[in-house]
Amino acid sequence: MIIQTIKTAALRTARLPLFSQSLISRQAFSVTATRFSKAYDHDGKTRVSIFNTETNNGLMVTGYSQYGFRLNNDMVLIGPISVFPRSVLSWNVNSFEDINEQSLSLFPTLEPKIDILVIGIGDQAPTASLSKRVIEFMKKYKINVEVLRTEQACATFNFLNAEGRMVACALIPPVHISYNENDVLQTKLRHKQLYETD
Repeated sequence: MIIQTIKTAALRTARLPLFSQSLISRQAFSVTATRFSKAYDHDGKTRVSIFNTETNNGLMVTGYSQYGFRLNNDMVLIGPISVFPRSVLSWNVNSFEDINEQSLSLFPTLEPKIDILVIGIGDQAPTASLSKRVIEFMKKYKINVEVLRTEQACATFNFLNAEGRMVACALIPPVHISYNENDVLQTKLRHKQLYETD
């Protein structure tokens, strides 16, 4: 029944004037039972997984402030951190000026070897000299590096980690954060939940 509905919807879509028949052909919509056998549970419900709320997909950064970071397991960490797919460490740097070979020496020694290191340097724009220094150091160990602002570094790390890549992330909290009304509302809701009594 579900397969017939999909086939009917595909044929209706093919008749729309916006699409030419050559772009949406019946061959593109294979409706065999084996192809859709795992698409739905038997009760007809569709399930959605939100990666940054599930800890079985590894750690992900779900929030940050001037003081630190929040992970998808609701752990709040103060100060700069190094995040890995399954663990997190404090990172002993104060600002992006402190990033050097010594502060990055942990990443080449990790086993299994990481494919890519994402570095979030706060709210500063990455400088060419910093990026060049870091890239040259990590190139010796065949580790790819991406130097970004912290906001972009968090998103990049989360994406790569969700793909199952061997990724590490070194993050410095930003000094200035811009926020909107939705952020204020979310904060108020979190505070309300925090102080609720059962």
